[in-house]
Amino acid sequence: MTITPLHPMNRDERGYNCEYDHQRTGQHILVFSRAGAVRGGHFHKGISLAKNPEEIILLSGVCEVQWREANFSEIHVLRVEAPAKISIPPYTWHQFVFETDSAMIEMNGLAEHIADTFYGLP
Repeated sequence: MTITPLHPMNRDERGYNCEYDHQRTGQHILVFSRAGAVRGGHFHKGISLAKNPEEIILLSGVCEVQWREANFSEIHVLRVEAPAKISIPPYTWHQFVFETDSAMIEMNGLAEHIADTFYGLP
């Protein structure tokens, strides 16, 4: 699991800009979550290239990322504030608990997500 903060630039009274390296094309999923919502509770095998690794951009808000690496029992927890890029390797169980209303971009399409999502622990 890799969390990469996206550093604000050109900050002024209007807000700010961030830059990140975007190499994925095709369909993407926009996710809007309310404070208190829980999403995920699954893992991906990396069958789809877009899930190897899974990449998510947290655009706004704050969430707790919980994950468990394959063949390990410890669940890791990290509080993530937007903007940040979250990279999740295959076979890593993960879920998001949203502290605030939040928005994310999942860097894959819905068909890829459905075909490569497995519930339970790897």
